Amino acid sequence: MTTESTETLTDKTIADFGEQWSRYTDNEGDLYGDKALLADVLGPLMDPREIEGKAVAEIGAGTGRIVRMMLDWGAATVVAVEPSEAVHALRENTRAFGDRVRVVHARGQDIPRDLGFDLVVSIGVLHHVPDPAPIVRAAFEALAPDGRMVVWLYGHEGNGLYLAAVRPLRKVTTRLPHPVLERMSRGLNVALDGYLWACRRWPRLPLAGYANHVIGGFSRAKRQLVIYDQLNPAYAKYYRREEARRLLEDAGFRDVRLHHRHGYSWTVIGTRT
Repeated sequence: MTTESTETLTDKTIADFGEQWSRYTDNEGDLYGDKALLADVLGPLMDPREIEGKAVAEIGAGTGRIVRMMLDWGAATVVAVEPSEAVHALRENTRAFGDRVRVVHARGQDIPRDLGFDLVVSIGVLHHVPDPAPIVRAAFEALAPDGRMVVWLYGHEGNGLYLAAVRPLRKVTTRLPHPVLERMSRGLNVALDGYLWACRRWPRLPLAGYANHVIGGFSRAKRQLVIYDQLNPAYAKYYRREEARRLLEDAGFRDVRLHHRHGYSWTVIGTRT
């Protein structure tokens, strides 16, 4: 992929998310907006209580859902970096937290470098960036010594059947206008209802862990949003284990550890040297 095509795809993806999060602005709804979801993402790699009192940054903050979770876990301050037009919803959704939240309308590689963060997180973002290396290097430079970065990525392992279905579908859905994709997502949500029922009865079905412990805890409206989120952005990469590890190691992080979350995605944590 050429530099020009990478930039074009990145711009398109940012615009897609700007439209998405400008339409779906609220973060409420059962597990979807609960701090317990962040604990589930971190898994055994980090106790979320360690966030208490820390200076934190999030790259790709969207509408502020993860920002709020980190504040609920006791973060002292959060710098929320968001490149898209979703920044307006982000500001509105975090206004009540006052000066504990600073919103930065910029790309991830432009994260402030002079604040010495204890923790930088990027959850559900880097797999939508064609070239995430500059972002991870910028996060490394923005951390204080011994500061940590946590990323959550779509996984390749455990997603074989899902990818066989969704990849051909995305060739169409990434080109659809919002009203059409919204109606399609509503129809697919009916099919998801049936699969969630099946996973409760037969917990060895593909993605049953995710179905029973994550998306099954979302409200029906938020499940439809998750479907839309899978089909909307122009770019999405499903990381293999070693690709996920190298993403942080190549930026200089040490003690890089991975968690195969519910057998379908990767949570990765590394420490600045």
